[in-house]
Amino acid sequence: MGYYTRVLATLEDCNSLALLSDALEESGSRASLEIGEGDAVDWDLLLLKHENGADIASIERNLVSEGSLAQEELREFTAELAEAKPASGARWLRTFFPRVRCVYTFQHLGGTRLKGGFEALTTVRNSIWSRGSAIFQADGEGFSNEEGYHILWQFADPVDGKWWVAVQEKGKWTHFQMDLGNPEHRDAFCRGKVPPDLA
Repeated sequence: MGYYTRVLATLEDCNSLALLSDALEESGSRASLEIGEGDAVDWDLLLLKHENGADIASIERNLVSEGSLAQEELREFTAELAEAKPASGARWLRTFFPRVRCVYTFQHLGGTRLKGGFEALTTVRNSIWSRGSAIFQADGEGFSNEEGYHILWQFADPVDGKWWVAVQEKGKWTHFQMDLGNPEHRDAFCRGKVPPDLA
């Protein structure tokens, strides 16, 4: 089993290979993209590689349709929301999932850990995410809102470090940076509240 992150997008059409390559060049990355399936405008699989050929990530594009892999993933994600916290984040995701028309799946490969690898992956992922209304998902972490702030606690223990998150009250998002290892911060976030010392 590898590690996967995803972009769940409300648009079916994708960034062309040229646009994604331009984003890498503008970021100063020497990584490159190769077509695995499809063509430069309407691709289904891309391979992100270091200049030396080391694989950074494979990127699959799956449209949501009856019986598709993307539809099955959305069903699985919805089922996971039953006990998810905060409840407000889970409710919001239930309203967002029906709007998703395309799922981009990034399999993180060995080159992600080499210098510049993760940054290159992030550049491509952000370029896809910023095309239109979309959210992030990361295995073992959770989901973001459309602004890219983390809204669902799915971390495996132990976990620590600073993390930008958001909670929703009365339809409005409040963003803040919490300490994942702080039990008081974690408890407040899971209740859909801003920790008192951060309010």
